[in-house]
Amino acid sequence: MEVVDIASLGKSVLWATFVITFLLGAVMQKTGFCSMGAVSDIFIMSSWDRLRQWFLAIGVAIVGFALMSYFGLIDPLKSVYTGNKLLWLSTIIGSILFGIGMVLSSGCGSKTLVRIGGGNLKSIIVFMVLGLTAYMTMRGFLGVIRINTLDTVFITLNTPQDLPSIFSAITGIARANLHLALGLIVGFAFIAYALASKVFWTIENLFAGVAVGLAICAVWWVSGNLGYVAEDPNTLEEVFLLTNSGRMESLSFVAPYAYSLDWLMMFSDTSKVLTVGIIAVLGMILGSAAVAILTKSFRWESFRNAEDTASHLVGACLMGFGGVTAIGCTVGQGLSGISTLALGSFLALPGFIFGAYLGLRYLQFRLAPNPCS
Repeated sequence: MEVVDIASLGKSVLWATFVITFLLGAVMQKTGFCSMGAVSDIFIMSSWDRLRQWFLAIGVAIVGFALMSYFGLIDPLKSVYTGNKLLWLSTIIGSILFGIGMVLSSGCGSKTLVRIGGGNLKSIIVFMVLGLTAYMTMRGFLGVIRINTLDTVFITLNTPQDLPSIFSAITGIARANLHLALGLIVGFAFIAYALASKVFWTIENLFAGVAVGLAICAVWWVSGNLGYVAEDPNTLEEVFLLTNSGRMESLSFVAPYAYSLDWLMMFSDTSKVLTVGIIAVLGMILGSAAVAILTKSFRWESFRNAEDTASHLVGACLMGFGGVTAIGCTVGQGLSGISTLALGSFLALPGFIFGAYLGLRYLQFRLAPNPCS
């Protein structure tokens, strides 16, 4: 049996992730792709274009994931989203809190990285506070609270929680065939919704949705195929190289914030290594910065006043806690997770949207003139 060069393969995984996320950061900077913006555009301008961008990306990611699964390029049951334990309360509460937080912080986790690349100093503060809060929610005192409260409410399923596994157990249809069928049906339903409006049919809108969806698929392939080793020569066990969860991962931007800060602070500790999530954070920032500089849109931007500062700090905390509690952000659950057809991701998606709506209503209330003044 051929011995796998783990070190060399690991470098390939990191470089591939960097290239994908560098391009993704550039696309998001150029097109304005943003899940928070998708909701705010509807609320403020009655424009559905960015929501259609998001849904087009979801559709492309679902179809791509289903095809890769069917042709054996990845194992869908090895992802971080398809366990049989459905933490429904944590997912709902966490996604709503994250949705509120991303409005107060002027963007979700991915948008924060894009804004950093564009020169936004506020987003650097959001990055640090979100990362610290996420770390505390994973391993600190907030984690203890989360585990002993929200995480105690769950449903244990007899199958993995992805829809193909659930329906396969009910119907007796082979899971692989059912996954392909459901992936195509659900994925093309999202795509059809996005394309239903002719107004949406611009090069920028179509490019944004397709490119983001393909990026999600590409990272699934990197971690689940390129970085997959059936038998690690050191442990004799299967391994997904350089993923923080030890399982197949795609993009998410909450926990990787925490891991990035941890790597920077503990740099001299040789047990701390670069991972797919950390490299994705770097790639997003540099890709966005490249476009901002080339298009001369790079601008330094700071807080307007104390209220603006407080809003971003509170929002960052809500995103850090909510994102970990929901097991992902609007990219993690709202794109990567939902591409697996995981039940928890379908609970999180409306939670993000409802949370963003609540956040926008709050800002509207704050900005409304005081009749007594």
